[in-house]
Order: sequence, then C-alpha cells, then structure tokens
Amino acid sequence: MRDPLPEERVDGRKAALTIAMVVAGAAVLALSRPRLAGTIGVLVAIIGMIMLHELGHFVMAKRAGMKVTEFFLGFGPRLWSFRRGETEYGVKAIPAGGYVRIIGMSNVEEIDPADEERTYRAKPYRHRLGVAVAGSAMHFILASVLLFLVYAAAGLPSARPVVDHIEPGYPAAASDFRIGDRIVAINGQPVKEWEDVPNYVQSHGESRLVFTMERNGGRLDIALTPRTEEIGGEQVPRVGIGPQTFFHREPVHVAIGRTAGDMPRITWATLRALGGIFSPSGMENYSNLLRGENADPNGRFLSPVGVARVAGNAVENGWGQVLFLLMAINIFVGVFNMVPLLPLDGGHVAIATYEKIASMVTKRRVQVDVARLMPITAAVLLVLVVLGISALYLDIVNPVEGP
Repeated sequence: MRDPLPEERVDGRKAALTIAMVVAGAAVLALSRPRLAGTIGVLVAIIGMIMLHELGHFVMAKRAGMKVTEFFLGFGPRLWSFRRGETEYGVKAIPAGGYVRIIGMSNVEEIDPADEERTYRAKPYRHRLGVAVAGSAMHFILASVLLFLVYAAAGLPSARPVVDHIEPGYPAAASDFRIGDRIVAINGQPVKEWEDVPNYVQSHGESRLVFTMERNGGRLDIALTPRTEEIGGEQVPRVGIGPQTFFHREPVHVAIGRTAGDMPRITWATLRALGGIFSPSGMENYSNLLRGENADPNGRFLSPVGVARVAGNAVENGWGQVLFLLMAINIFVGVFNMVPLLPLDGGHVAIATYEKIASMVTKRRVQVDVARLMPITAAVLLVLVVLGISALYLDIVNPVEGP
C-alpha cells in the first residue's frame, strides 16, 4: 500500500530532538505513573505487531522476486530513512502503524515496463496468495506464541479451596472460619477444587451446611446457614468467604498441546463474534449503544482510546492479562484482515483467486479491472471511518472497562 498522507521530509535535527523528547517523556511517565507507562508499552507492542504484519508481506514479496520500494514505520512526513538496494527503510512522523510498498498491486498502477516482470500483478497465483495472506499469518503466529506464554510462563489465574478472605456481615464472619482454613468437604461431600464450594452452596439454597475444615494439621466441622442476596435478578445463597488465588502454569509440552487445541476454538469464536457485530441484531445493538439505550457494551469495536483503557486495566491485573489481550488483538486483526473486500488483504486474496479460477476456465490470462471495484473499496473505507468515529464516541461516553 502507499502512504495515504502527504509525502514530505522534515529537518533531521528537529526530528532527532523530537524523538529524544518523546523518549525522555516516556521515561518520566514510567517513573511517575507506572500504569500509564504500562499502557503506553502495550500500545507500542500493538504498533510492533502491525510492523510484523508488514514484515510478513515484505519477506514473502522479496522471496517471490517482487520489487519492494518502501518499508516504513508510521505515516506522513519522513523523520529518518536510509536506502539499501532498491528499498527505502525509515520512520515517519505519525506512528499509527506502518506500510510496505510493492509495485504493481493492481492493473491501474503505471509501472516502468522494465519492472513489469517484478510487479505483484505479474507473479503466479501462489506468490500473490502468499504475499496477501502473510500479514494475517504473522498475527496468528504471534497469537500462538502469546497464548503459549500465557499457559507456560504467566499462568492462568486459579483458586485453591483455602479461605483467604472472610467478608464482614456474612454467615462465615459469625462462625469459626479462619484465614488459612482448607475446605475438605461440605456435608460429607469431598471438595477437590474451589469451584466445588460455590457450586454446592448455590445448589442447596438456604439449607444448613457443615464445612469440614483442615486447620493446623487437624480437622473440625463448622456449621452455618448461607444468606441469600439478589444478584443479577436472582436470589443467590452466599457464605461470605473468598479463595486463595494463584497462577497455574502448565509444563511446556502441555502448554504446546493446549495452544494447538485452543487456537482454532478462539479463532472460530472471534469469527462468530465479528459476524455477530455485522448481523441485523448486532447492528441493532450498536445503534442502541449510540443512542444511549440499554445494550451489550461488548458487541462493538474499540477505538485507540478504548484499547488504551482496556490495556491499562490489563496492566493492573498482571502481565498474563496483557499477554492474553495482545493475543486476542492479534487473532481479531488476523481474522478481520481476511474479510474478502478491498482494501483489506482478504480483498487481494479474493481477486487473485478469482483471476486464477477464471483463467483456468477461459484458458487465457484473466486480470480484474480494479478501477471497477473502487466504489466498493470507497464504501468499505467509509464504513471503517464511521465505525472508527462511532467507536471513539462510545469509548468516551460509555467506555468498556474490562480486558
């Protein structure tokens, strides 16, 4: 793709001074406001993911013998660049992603006849397909690595059936419960995991319960009757205790297996969620959100403001949440980017595939006239702009808090 902003150069000394000031400001933020610094770090990681997306296109294009003239971080005026061979590498003023320019991406682009054999459009289907899908492939690779790190390094939050918190005003506070007690049974029913405790309590309502506890190497029974309270419109029995939490890490071989098994499931769930947003009910939900009516706040896109807010919450909850957030973003971008409409990469996949099939049927080279698709491309861009502006509005007036 081309840089959509005006092509200008800026003074190198001023650019260096600006970069130095930004780095110094980031260092001050890191010392004074760790949460904000962590949020900025997540946003920088997202920009890095976008650059790896472009690196995928770049590597596949070079392998296919295509001519790549530019590889830039950011858009707008050049801050710094250098040329190696036929490609210019550099940094531009607005760090909102990046781009790689491959010549001859469509039939409407005018190219020096001497370079025609090295254009994207002149290459075989397998090479064009490889270049088009390489960006999303990088996102799925990154997502797999991040999910593996969640399982093997950061760990998933879990809970032991050990009392770590007793809430005032609840039955447990008026009983003989103590911090550190291990729950081994309820009414004689063995307790192996923390989830067994709320499940048993909620299934027995306000019935009298006898908790068998382990304390200082011995066992004792504590009897109490749960208290019900309204939660989500339902009467839920509660005892008033909280578990001891920890992060459960899997062995490397188990983490690899879980990653391989969970990636297709998460990808499918993302695809279904994306389809749900653009379904009639999803669009109705979105319009209700814009009107300020009661609706599902999760059934929408996030603007950079919303991503920053969610990233800040993830930073507060630990780096495992940050890794999981970045994993989810990679999968979403990888899936969304494969929607078969220009200017998304999926549009290039659709065009290359159509040309391949049509050429096989007609026994001659068929090339799509991209100029005829420009109205559709403009409509897609308009939809993306509207979604971006509306998402920014919602992130200001009705922000999503959770990661």
